Amino acid sequence: MAASLSPALAQHLQALPKVLLHEHLDGGLRPATLLELLRARGLAAPAPDAAALAAWFDARAHAGSLAEYLRGFALTVAAMASPAALARVAFEAAEDARLDGCVLAEFRIAPLLFEPMGVPPEAAVEALLAGLRQSPLPSGLILCAMREQPSAHSERVMRLALRYRAEGVIGFDLAGAERGHPPSRHAAAFAMAREAGLPITCHAGEADAAERVLEAARLGARRIGHGVRLADALDAEAGSAARAMLDEVRASGVHLELCPTSNVHTGAAASLAAHPIRRLWQAGLSLSFHTDNRLISMVSMSGEAMGLVRDNGLGLRDLAAMGLQAAEHSFLPAPARLQAQAALQAWQDRTG
Repeated sequence: MAASLSPALAQHLQALPKVLLHEHLDGGLRPATLLELLRARGLAAPAPDAAALAAWFDARAHAGSLAEYLRGFALTVAAMASPAALARVAFEAAEDARLDGCVLAEFRIAPLLFEPMGVPPEAAVEALLAGLRQSPLPSGLILCAMREQPSAHSERVMRLALRYRAEGVIGFDLAGAERGHPPSRHAAAFAMAREAGLPITCHAGEADAAERVLEAARLGARRIGHGVRLADALDAEAGSAARAMLDEVRASGVHLELCPTSNVHTGAAASLAAHPIRRLWQAGLSLSFHTDNRLISMVSMSGEAMGLVRDNGLGLRDLAAMGLQAAEHSFLPAPARLQAQAALQAWQDRTG
């Protein structure tokens, strides 16, 4: 049975400056906001009030089914399908992160999701950027392409990212159903990003094999969303090819955006205690922890930190060091990265 945290340790973790690199805006709405937006659009909600809606999401997260986990996104995307709603969601996400102790945050979304609902992708991106700018938290927007779509889809998202690069779009991501949809199918979009110098992250090595991480890195990804399957290469029975793959990932300097609670909810890890984040950290990989979807998984950055210390065996020094690595690998400009690193260093100096 996992030990509980002392009040002093919980307070330290709450005060820990946090660097958020992996959070989907359509997975992180406030329950009250979601309920209000659904009602404004005349859409049915699965619960009558905000508390009951939060409980509904919590039940979906712990259902042990990826299909159940993903049900919530149909609600959130439909509720957000207006420029005003998109701006509100982005602003509230940044403010919630700031109030949770984040000193830097990157948010991501697939803007083409809203096009069938009447919101042009350009209008969606402009609204999201306007919402983020309302918060004093240093933040940026990553645009996601959906890997199950044709390559023309990802190229379109890439062009959109380049169009708004000077206004706050900081990177390109490939998301969506991983198994059966390797990153190489979107090589043209990756090439466009590389040629333009736009940072790339890519969901890989969560629902598919560890080799997808290396595939994404070779295509130019500087960061990997999840990558938990790399732990398979750490197993005693792993062969020389698996160890060589791990060595190449480590040598590439690619940074893993691990989302432990979400990984448990989607079945990529059996529990927080069994999550391989500590093994990957001890193996010398560059990584950090994130929420993925604050609403869908009902978790905050502080809650994620507390769970890792309570259940996974990581310590304060580990989490602070991960935060420093996250700041170093952020796609935001240097002043924001340095400010976040300074906040973490000051926290370490105060806590010893």
